[in-house]
Amino acid sequence: MRAILVKDGKGPVENLYLGEVDKPSPGPGKVLVEVKAFGLNRMDILQREGRYPLPPGAPEILGVEFSGHVAQVGEGVTEWKEGDEVLGLASGGAYAEYIVAPHRNLIRKPAYLSWVEAASIPEVFLTAFQALVVLAEVREGDNVLVHAGASGVGIAAIQLARLYGANTVTATASTKEKLDMLLSMPSGATHVVNYKTQDFAEEVKKITNGKGVDVIIDFVGQSHWHKNIDSLAYDGRMTLLAVLSGGEVSNFNLMPILYKRLRIQGSTLRARSEDYQAELIARFKCEAFGHITGSSGNGRIRTYIHKVYPWTEIQDAHREMEANKNSGKIMAEIV
Repeated sequence: MRAILVKDGKGPVENLYLGEVDKPSPGPGKVLVEVKAFGLNRMDILQREGRYPLPPGAPEILGVEFSGHVAQVGEGVTEWKEGDEVLGLASGGAYAEYIVAPHRNLIRKPAYLSWVEAASIPEVFLTAFQALVVLAEVREGDNVLVHAGASGVGIAAIQLARLYGANTVTATASTKEKLDMLLSMPSGATHVVNYKTQDFAEEVKKITNGKGVDVIIDFVGQSHWHKNIDSLAYDGRMTLLAVLSGGEVSNFNLMPILYKRLRIQGSTLRARSEDYQAELIARFKCEAFGHITGSSGNGRIRTYIHKVYPWTEIQDAHREMEANKNSGKIMAEIV
C-alpha cells in the first residue's frame, strides 16, 4: 500500500515522501480501515523530527486520526463489518491507504459529516474532552480559560466548555484574525485576549470580577506558567497538554498552589491504554459526539477546517502547521 514515509526515519519537512509499505492485517479485536482522510496534529511534526517517543507497539507511520471504510475485521469483532463508514483514533499509521485500529476506537460516521469533517474530530475533540471534562471536571457556571484558542484542540475545548454550561470562556491567540474567528463561532469564546499585547491574567480577573478562572487548558507551559497560576481562582484546576514554550520554570513560588488549593495535572492521550481510550471514546460518544456537525451545520459544536490538502502535498501541509497559520484543522485526503 502507499503511505507517507520519512526519509532516514526523521528530518525536515523535505524528508516526507509518498512510498510503498506492506499492508497491515487486523489481529484479534482490531479492524482494518481503508483511509479516506486524515488530520494533521502537532505531534506529527515532533515525530517527523525524531522528538516524539512512540508508545510501545505503535507503527512508525505518522498520524492518529482518520475516516474511511471498514475493509476487514479481526477475530472477535462483531460490531463492525466490511463497508461500514467510520472515524477513529489509533496510536499511529493514519498517513496511509490502510490503518489498523482497536475495534472500540471507531465511531460510526454520520451521513451529515463529510470524510474530511469526520477525520478532523477524533484526536482534537477527545484530547479536549479528556482535558476539560474528565480531568478538569468542568461544570455549569465555571469560568474557563483556553490557551492556543485557534488550534484544533483549542476550538474543541471552547465549544465543549460552552456545551457544559461555562459562565465565561476566555480564549487566547496571537492575531486579530484568530481572535475574531473565535468570537464569531456560534458556541465560541465569550471573551478573547491577545497574549502578545495583553496580560491575560489581568484580563481574566476583569472578566470574572476579580475571582479568576476555575479551569485552564494550557499547551504553552513555561512562558504562561506564572500568569496561569495568577489567573486561577480558589480550587482552580489546570490541565497541561503540552509545553510549546519550554518545560522549565525558574524561581517559582509554590505557596499559591497551597493556599488557593489548586489542582494541576498533565495529560497525554496517545500513550494511554486501549481500555482507557475505549472508555473515553464511549463517554465522548454518549455526552458530546452527537452535538458535532460541520462548520455549516447547526450543531451546538462544530468542527472547523482550516485547509484541506491532497496527501501528495503533505510537505506543504506540514509547512502550514509549522507556520502556525491555521485557525482550525489542517487535513489531508487520500487521492
